[in-house]
Amino acid sequence: AGYAIAVGGTVEESAKSQASVLAVVPIMFFIMLTVLMFQLQGFQRLLIVLSVGPLGLIGVVGALLASGRPLGFVAILGILALLGMISKNAVILLGRSDAGRAQGKDVRTAALDACAARCRPIMLTAVSTVLGMIPIAWTVFWGPMAFAIMGGLLVATILTLVFLPVLYVTWFGWQEKRAGSQPTGPAEAKAP
Repeated sequence: AGYAIAVGGTVEESAKSQASVLAVVPIMFFIMLTVLMFQLQGFQRLLIVLSVGPLGLIGVVGALLASGRPLGFVAILGILALLGMISKNAVILLGRSDAGRAQGKDVRTAALDACAARCRPIMLTAVSTVLGMIPIAWTVFWGPMAFAIMGGLLVATILTLVFLPVLYVTWFGWQEKRAGSQPTGPAEAKAP
């Protein structure tokens, strides 16, 4: 009786830092979604880009478990940065696929050509980012962020090059088939 436990020191400072960052996360997501919406010019493409984002968490969890680093404030900062990197790669692939469709290619060919054309640049930028994180990966403070970005970016890049084209072909191919199967005029509707 008469005694109490109060959290202080680094734990208290970390909680304050997390609260200040988490307070602006909704604004950050709103701005990010707005910019993506203007760039992609459609909700369908926006949803495809957003569906790729969680793939990075697979690599983040694996890298943090393998390195024995905690999922703390600094690692959360790394995850927020990682979301932007993953979205950038998805936008690049979508833009290239849409450009192929504008040239008259079917959905499947456009998606495959986009992957073939953008695979090397996307992989090289991912590898260069991972290699750039190695010097700070072993530090006590920045280590969790570096491992979160390294693991998440490697896994998300590989999965993006596989998952995004499949999702693109599935969604837009289905729409293309549906539009092609519906009659467009009276002459087509009467044809056997």
